[in-house]
Amino acid sequence: MLYLVRHGRTAQNAARRLLGHLDVPLDELGRRQAKALGEVEVLRRATRVVSSPLARARETAAALGPPVSVDDRWVEIDYGSYDGIELADSGALFREWDRDLGYRPPGGESLVDVGERARRACDELWVESRTNDVVVVSHVSPIKAAVAWALGVGDEVAWRMFLDVASLSVVGEGRRGPTLRSFNETLHRPSA
Repeated sequence: MLYLVRHGRTAQNAARRLLGHLDVPLDELGRRQAKALGEVEVLRRATRVVSSPLARARETAAALGPPVSVDDRWVEIDYGSYDGIELADSGALFREWDRDLGYRPPGGESLVDVGERARRACDELWVESRTNDVVVVSHVSPIKAAVAWALGVGDEVAWRMFLDVASLSVVGEGRRGPTLRSFNETLHRPSA
């Protein structure tokens, strides 16, 4: 199985800010959420954990138990000049992406870019995850792209998904290849 884990909460998540490449740690609740993820048996028994290079993902991955390797392809989207702004002030960026998923904000990357790198990473992990449990600890955009890969659909499906902090999604093998088994599971984690 391929387990896709979004990192625990950060102060910027709590403040509803776009958090792309800004490298910030988990907040106190995020550390408790990471600990709760570490108590999920299927994650503890994984043969490998792959993490984004950002601190919030590495901190979450370290709580799971198995050895962690870092893969830059799982880093969050680079919002460029929008990184760190309040979500309420990000309308212009999302209007551009509504028109064109290939739009790159100044100094950033497009949703298409994220989709391409996440799909390459999934293709590589797929063979291993068919016989061994592999956990990926990442962020909203790469995980949504991985779900799109599993479903065999385009990146535009991201607008129809909500992915919470410290959530778990699972991709397994089906008759025709990767199959989404679960999405955005949060019952295991504290929310306050």
